[in-house]
Amino acid sequence: MKKIVIILFLSLIYIPLTHSQIPKKPTSGDLFESIQKLNFLGSVLYVAAHPDDENTRLISYFSNDVKARTAYLSLTRGDGGQNLIGPEIRELLGVLRTQELLAARRIDGGEQFFTRANDFGYSKHPDETLHIWNKDEVLKDVVAVIRKFKPDVIVNRFNHKNPGSTHGHHTSSAMLSFEAFDLANDASYKTHLENDNLWSAKRLFFNTSWWFYGSEENFNKADKSNLLSVDIGTYYAHKGLSNSEIASLSRSQHQSQGFGSTGTRGSQTEYLEFLKGDFPKNKNVFDGINTTWSRVEGGVEIGNILSKVEKEFDFNNPSASIPNLIKAYKLILKLKDEHWKQLKLKEIKQLIAGCSGLYLEAVSNSASTTLNQKNNIKIEAINRSNFPITLKYVSVKPQNIVENKDIALNNNEAHKFSLDIDIPSNLHYTYPYWLDKKGTLGMYNVEDSKLISLPETPSEMKMDFVIDFNGTPITFQKNIVYKFNDPVKGEVYKPFEILPKVSASFNEKVHIFSDGEPQKIAIKVKSVEDNIKGKLILCTPNNWKVSPESVAINLTQKGQEELIEFVVTPPNEQAEGLIAPIVEIEGASFTNELIEMDYNHIPFQSIVMPSEAKVVHLNIQKKGQLIGYIQGAGDMVPTSLRQIGYTVVELSDDDITPDKLQNFDAVVMGIRAYNTNDRIKFYQKHLHNYVSNGGTLIAQYNTSHRVKVDNVGPYPLQLSRDRVTDENAKVEIINPNHELLSYPNKINASDFDGWVQERGLYFPNSWDSNYEALLRMNDKNETPKDGSLLVAKYGEGNFIYTGLSFFRELPAGVPGAYKLFANMLSIGKNNIDKPLKN
Repeated sequence: MKKIVIILFLSLIYIPLTHSQIPKKPTSGDLFESIQKLNFLGSVLYVAAHPDDENTRLISYFSNDVKARTAYLSLTRGDGGQNLIGPEIRELLGVLRTQELLAARRIDGGEQFFTRANDFGYSKHPDETLHIWNKDEVLKDVVAVIRKFKPDVIVNRFNHKNPGSTHGHHTSSAMLSFEAFDLANDASYKTHLENDNLWSAKRLFFNTSWWFYGSEENFNKADKSNLLSVDIGTYYAHKGLSNSEIASLSRSQHQSQGFGSTGTRGSQTEYLEFLKGDFPKNKNVFDGINTTWSRVEGGVEIGNILSKVEKEFDFNNPSASIPNLIKAYKLILKLKDEHWKQLKLKEIKQLIAGCSGLYLEAVSNSASTTLNQKNNIKIEAINRSNFPITLKYVSVKPQNIVENKDIALNNNEAHKFSLDIDIPSNLHYTYPYWLDKKGTLGMYNVEDSKLISLPETPSEMKMDFVIDFNGTPITFQKNIVYKFNDPVKGEVYKPFEILPKVSASFNEKVHIFSDGEPQKIAIKVKSVEDNIKGKLILCTPNNWKVSPESVAINLTQKGQEELIEFVVTPPNEQAEGLIAPIVEIEGASFTNELIEMDYNHIPFQSIVMPSEAKVVHLNIQKKGQLIGYIQGAGDMVPTSLRQIGYTVVELSDDDITPDKLQNFDAVVMGIRAYNTNDRIKFYQKHLHNYVSNGGTLIAQYNTSHRVKVDNVGPYPLQLSRDRVTDENAKVEIINPNHELLSYPNKINASDFDGWVQERGLYFPNSWDSNYEALLRMNDKNETPKDGSLLVAKYGEGNFIYTGLSFFRELPAGVPGAYKLFANMLSIGKNNIDKPLKN
């Protein structure tokens, strides 16, 4: 029997869905806009801290109205936020929010970059943020993005001049951008880039608004001589949308954060405060910046040709532009300026393909494969124009398998054929590069410097199509993909993934042993190829017993699953640790699980990560049994309560009636229930009557914004933005003899050891005298906060409001959080004359 004492870190492996998997099928209007963008040689970089921080109105304006190359640099992937649409938190939430950003950019036309900074949660001051992030390394990443992207204009979302007034990540993003503006042109400053060429942006702005002035009145009175105003309300006739409508569609991709947005129409003004560089004399963002082809040596002739293409573009026959586009393509190939050469080659190749109606695709016969396996790739090529085009050959990367074809692609004649390929044994499983190695609380560890700043790990499996356009060969590269027909959705694309042969996953991520009795722990084993034979072993910490020692597995078909149970017995003493499965097949060991993330607004995600679960033997006592749970924004608290033996019923709106509520020993409100449930105002009276009649109601944290009821509790309390972000902050127990802190489990200061990410958030800052505050805590250099746990007797029952982050602590298996929550559920049910059990 194999044992594990502790696992310090297990990296994630993630299969990304790249931008090109769903093929672009541009309209004539799209092609014309691409010509305009091809003729504009200017760029803008927007900088902020998190996914959803970006101003999509401004990004869409620069991309679609100005036609500039526009990108958003998000310093983090948003791993530390909350998730309003599903159970993913931390690393998995970072994967989700990365995809939401990419979905947003596909709508507003921008590009996306990141640094290695990890969103470790709310930070109250940039000093803390930059210490945890490692300021020097994140600054290098920001400078590297500037040197690589080469923006003419940089725009900060936040103000660098007011540290401590808002989220520390926000201010830090502006401070780093402000510093990086000069460093990008400093020869003594080195980054991780191989071609670490200097770059000097023309100017730096802060995207301000009346909000940063405290009120519209203050803003109207302010001196605006240093501000540029931009009307971003443009209507795009060929899209049938205003710029603000596009921005709202983009903004609405941030569904995990609840940022759905309704489009608007008409003139709207954005303001840019000048910070550094050359002040634009005419108050135009690109004033004094050459954005024509004449800015590059050898570009004048290219510009003349492309101006002619734009002027003479035939919307009914885009292929008429191909001869001149080919001329421009040949000239771009000769440019000495590698930056603009590579950017414009990519643009003009896409434009030539679009004008010819050229469709190229390489589709695998399966969504996934394993190393050393054979796969069939179906290839399609079609020219939907009269321009003479020939498919010369295709080449599979990285194997360099070449298939010569020399097929004339006549107008609207589809050509289909297939290739058999072997997957090399030296390829990586597809994975998110930023999670491949152990990092720190504030920084991801990326060993391959070429990947830093990329939103996703580039696919290794690609197909090159060499196409001859009447004597001019052009290579088009496509990712190999998988597609199928769904009876409801129709044509569906998925990534072509390289996975381990087998995966093993736990049904539950935390197993609480509230007594010394053994528990059955189930593991789901799933095959990724046919004929998997071997054995499954469950590794446990020292002093934990497992039976049997191993179980034989025999999975004959790809995708087959088998549920296997082990019996685990805890040690006599309180203990906690990690358990992990190992599948042994022909001398090889596999320790991964497969997680699938399926949301309609982002591409399907398959995530492979090391499989593990936490086991905790906890001497915990509880009163009551049947718990009603009213979900809010979504959390895993019901699952956690079931782990300690409660029967938890998740209630719908129709279940919240006086007759049904009286059956429950306690009722718990999920996080942000008073923010997200529009009907809660109609049954709030039933909940309070339930308390008055002897019930226990627990309300978990809500934000002060968009509360759906006048009073969350039966007595007034005022929600605020008070929070304690240091998970190790000292906790003072105000009334240690209170029933909630004494029965049936004695709560001590040590029960707050091992908390993760934070103590709590959005505490009330004032409340009626009927409430009693039980805990006191504060972050460094701040006044004590007493609002994290309030309890009030109301009629015959008890109402509890808590901003403690149980939604993080319980899924993380924090023992003290379980004890405290059990006490909250038990209040009013204790025989306090009985001796106290610690």
